[in-house]
Amino acid sequence: MKQSLFIASLFVVLCVSGAANAQISKIPTETSSSEASELIKSTEVSTTASENLLKLQEESVSKLAASSEQLSELVNEGLVAKAELEKVGAELTAAKNTVEETQSQIANSNRLALELKKAEDLKSAKTQSFVKPVLKAINMTGATVMRSTTGNWSLSNLPQVQQFFSASFGRQLPISTLGQSATHNRMRWNHRNAVDISVHPDSQEGRALMTYLQTSGIPFIAFRAAIPGVATGPHIHIGFPSHRIT
Repeated sequence: MKQSLFIASLFVVLCVSGAANAQISKIPTETSSSEASELIKSTEVSTTASENLLKLQEESVSKLAASSEQLSELVNEGLVAKAELEKVGAELTAAKNTVEETQSQIANSNRLALELKKAEDLKSAKTQSFVKPVLKAINMTGATVMRSTTGNWSLSNLPQVQQFFSASFGRQLPISTLGQSATHNRMRWNHRNAVDISVHPDSQEGRALMTYLQTSGIPFIAFRAAIPGVATGPHIHIGFPSHRIT
């Protein structure tokens, strides 16, 4: 009875896993958010089914191992033929191999679910609208300065900006100055809690970065050109405006 129940459970689990794997094998190169969500769910269902199957398989290995140990003692006492022990040993080896295969399937399903989620997050970041934000523009020595000085900021927030940029453009955030520098000392600006990014504010990267900073409530100033005594060239200053060192 127990063996029949085990076989029935195994059949159901394999059917669920097979259906999920079949759907995953048909993943197109481009999927909508709803399709990606369904694929992730299918992968999770497959993983759950495999985990349930693994429990049954591990129980079978434990029972076969116990039987093998008992038969080994009986063979040594001459009460059971060695062939019986060899038969159970072969079954135990096969059961262990099956457990390893299921464990591998679970690991692959987990990796697939993780990759699907990463791909969806990356796709979401890349498809963000690169709309130029509404900023306050100030003419200063022939150069234009755009700024958004509301929100909260400290250098401990920098990793989240780096993560956004790398996810959006596939490269590291081009930091030109982190904190205070010799140039800022020479220009007598307190830049200790700010970071300069060497991207032009009118570029696609610059517009996307400014939009992200605004929606995240991070203050910044964007320079389109060099300003004597203020900026050495086009860049985006992340953080509150620097103040003069007295």
